[in-house]
Amino acid sequence: MRKAIMILGLAGLLAFCNSAKAQTTSENNSAKTTTMSKKEIVGTFLGAVAKQDVTTMREMANADYIQHNPFIPTGLEPFIGMLPILKEHGTYAENVRMFQDGNYVFMHNIWKNAKPFGADEMVAFDIIRLDENGKVAEHWDAMTTLVKETASGRTQTDGPATATDLDKTEANKALAKAMVEDILMGKNPNKIADYISAEQYDQHNPEIKDGLAGLGEAVEYLTSQNNMFKYTKIHKVLGEGNFVLTVSEGDWSGKKHVFYDLLRFENGKAVEHWDVIQPVPTEGLANDNGMFGFKK
Repeated sequence: MRKAIMILGLAGLLAFCNSAKAQTTSENNSAKTTTMSKKEIVGTFLGAVAKQDVTTMREMANADYIQHNPFIPTGLEPFIGMLPILKEHGTYAENVRMFQDGNYVFMHNIWKNAKPFGADEMVAFDIIRLDENGKVAEHWDAMTTLVKETASGRTQTDGPATATDLDKTEANKALAKAMVEDILMGKNPNKIADYISAEQYDQHNPEIKDGLAGLGEAVEYLTSQNNMFKYTKIHKVLGEGNFVLTVSEGDWSGKKHVFYDLLRFENGKAVEHWDVIQPVPTEGLANDNGMFGFKK
């Protein structure tokens, strides 16, 4: 039951109504979203979720959304039924970072009072795709427990949150993709210094210390335990300026995992890293969309 509540709570980031709407209402809603930026649309939608404002949630989203959280059936009604439970716990999401790449808005969030999710506080990455009419159309996410004491002394979410170098978005996306391929997928692991700054690499993974040395130490330990993770496929690369999020698939501890890695770049090198790692479930699935399935 707790797991069901957790996943249905996450549906609040992509809750929709599948009931029919009158044509005039549809036209009014379309006019509303066309006057807002994509980040404003998503922010309004998330605010409505926090307030349990079902009317606004229905206005901002499509009826035929696609849900990639594997435990949530498509549509709004299952989530609406769980809203009273989340309200009872005071569960809500606090946005830390929000970026945009085309029709995709990607976010770094902290869930508070998150006992229904499995812990008091959880860290999540969420991606929402808007359609050509500016309506919420598709959702992906991954979540992990917030850790109070980390190897670097940093939290899992602190650090800069505003994108700069907007003219370098595509170059930084290419760097992030190559970095995952060469280092994490093992194509050219000796090129690590080509991608990561030797002067600064602020680490937010709770188990890894700062710098290249900290990363090397973690790899050495995992290898000694015969438990080194291996990325096998990049499913999506999203960026805004000096921030790039990669969504990858891989293996760890004998299980399939999804890896969300957020990188901050300066002068062509990665200088900061945040992540969320989650096992890909194989049982109790509410849809067959999978945790990936990104459109080009």
